[in-house]
Amino acid sequence: MPMEATPRPHLWKVLLAFAIIYFVWGSTFLAIRVGVHEVPPFVFAAMRFFTAGIVLYAWLRARGTPSPTRREWASASLLGLLIFVLDYGLLFWAEQRVPSGIAAVMMATIPAFMALAEILILRTQKLTLRLGVALLVGLAGVAVLVSHSVNLGDAPIDTHGALALVVASISWSLAAVLTRKIPLPASKVMSSGSQMLAGGILLAVAAALLGEFRGFHAQAVSSHAWLALVYLIVAGSIIGFTAYVWLLHHESPTKVGTYAYVNPAVAVLVGYFLGGEAIGARTVLGTFLVLVSVVVITTTPKQANSAQLTSETELVEPS
Repeated sequence: MPMEATPRPHLWKVLLAFAIIYFVWGSTFLAIRVGVHEVPPFVFAAMRFFTAGIVLYAWLRARGTPSPTRREWASASLLGLLIFVLDYGLLFWAEQRVPSGIAAVMMATIPAFMALAEILILRTQKLTLRLGVALLVGLAGVAVLVSHSVNLGDAPIDTHGALALVVASISWSLAAVLTRKIPLPASKVMSSGSQMLAGGILLAVAAALLGEFRGFHAQAVSSHAWLALVYLIVAGSIIGFTAYVWLLHHESPTKVGTYAYVNPAVAVLVGYFLGGEAIGARTVLGTFLVLVSVVVITTTPKQANSAQLTSETELVEPS
C-alpha cells in the first residue's frame, strides 16, 4: 500500500517508535559492552541473533508468511556471514577493547563506506564536491579517534579494536551491494529474520572454530550480563526492529534514517552516564566530525536505484 494511502497513526505512536529506534538502539552498544566482558563475543552475539531470528521467523510463519526458498536461504546465509559474523561479530569483539560510545561512532561511518560502494562499485552515485568533502571529514573524525600523533589530552582508542570496527563497517557496505544482486524473500521482515537466524548459526560456528566455548561456563555469568542479553534480544532486536519497520510504513525513509546520526550521540551519552566512559576532547572532536560527515552523506540526493539500495539494506538493525 502506498504511504499516502496508509491511515495516519496517532502522534504518540510515531514519537514512541522514534524514541525506540533513537534511544533503545543507541543504548544497545553499552549492553554489548556489559555482555562481552563476561561472555566470549562471538558466543554472546550468537545467543542474541539466533534467538531474535528464530522468534521473528516463527512469528512470521505463524502469520502465513512463506519460508525462504533454498536460493533465498543461501542468499540470507551469505548476508548473515557479512552482516552478523563480520560486522556484528567484530563489533562485539571490539567492544572488549573500545568504549561503547566510541564503537558506535566508528560504526556510524557505514554511510560513508556505502557511499563509496555506490560510487566505485554500483556507480549509482557521483563523487560530487559535497560528497567528497563529507567523506574527508568522516575520515578525519576516525583519524582523530585513533591517531597517536594527535595530542588532545586523552589517549587514542585501541588500534586493533578500531581496525576491527572499520572492517565491520566495510563488511556491512559489501552486504548492501550484494542485497541488490541476490534473491531474497519478498517480505522484508522475513528477509531480515532469515538473515538473523542464519547469522546466529554462523556466529555459533565461528565461536566454536575460535575456541570460545572452551572454558565458557554459563553458570559463572553474572545476572548483569544475562540482563544485557535479554535487553539486546527483546528491546534491541525484536521491539526495535518492529518499531523500525512500522515507521518505514508511516514516515519517509529520510526521517527514519535519522537514527544513523542520533544513535552514536545517544551511545556516547549513555556510555558516559551509565557506563562510566570518559568523554574527552578527542571523543568530542572525533564524534562531531563523523556525525557531520554522516548527516551530509545521508542528506545528499541520490538516484532512484541508489535510494532503493538504502531502503532495502536498512531493514537490519544497526547495533
